[in-house]
Amino acid sequence: MLRPIIISATLVLGMSATPKQAKVKSAVAKNSGRPVVSVNAPSPSFDSQAEQQLLQLANEARTRVGAPALHFDEGLTTAARAHAEVMAQQGQLSHQFDGEPSLPNRLAASSELRLDHAGENVALDLTPGQAHQHLMLSPPHRENLLDPSFNVAGFGVIRFGERLYVVQDFGHSLPSYTADQTEETIVAAIARARRADHLPALVRKSDSELRAAVCSMAQQDRLATRAMRRMAHHYSTVSYTNLHPEVLPVNAVRLIGDQRFTNLAVGVCYGRTGTYPSGVYWVGLAFY
Repeated sequence: MLRPIIISATLVLGMSATPKQAKVKSAVAKNSGRPVVSVNAPSPSFDSQAEQQLLQLANEARTRVGAPALHFDEGLTTAARAHAEVMAQQGQLSHQFDGEPSLPNRLAASSELRLDHAGENVALDLTPGQAHQHLMLSPPHRENLLDPSFNVAGFGVIRFGERLYVVQDFGHSLPSYTADQTEETIVAAIARARRADHLPALVRKSDSELRAAVCSMAQQDRLATRAMRRMAHHYSTVSYTNLHPEVLPVNAVRLIGDQRFTNLAVGVCYGRTGTYPSGVYWVGLAFY
């Protein structure tokens, strides 16, 4: 009979609109460096029953601490299963193997969710119950399992002989807004800021050229595109990226509070890029 295995690793990743601020925290429990699976072991196979059991155990634990339940997501499950299969093939645990995409890219490739925060647990154990118990006894893994900000999850389990390779992918999914809805949210936030400064509301003007210029930023994955620089010759502009359209950037405060301006144009384009694999709103504001 195999002895219980307690081998696991955790990763927490914040996917903000400013990638330099993204924080990665990992704690990898290393084994001897040799594959833990015999070359004569049977081919790996997914264990959907174990995946559902782990999700149920996670939600039961979250209920006990008052955290909202995790909702099953097919895309995250696809990503988790793919990574579990790679771990089984390699015979070891890791959040990223050579040649394998990072967690944000794996999640973005498998899911259309708009995530601003994600995390991952990986483990090797004998049963779903033991895997959950051992993960809950480890502070960083427990933190992922009980994190109240996570609202979606996908678990992948590979059964390799008598052992289970487990991947738990967590995310915080945001609402999906159209470009028009996002622009309206931004205009409302600017109006609130103007009222707070006892200034008259700005008149919103439609500007198809501005929206096209903003989409050029998404296409080129950078803010300072030639099209946006042309807009700056005619207006006082601010360009930025954000996953939360109701939050205005600090560099827009001065222009929003400028008494000389009476008109406002807003352009928004949502796009997934190399810098923002899960997507972000690219925004341009023009004051005049």
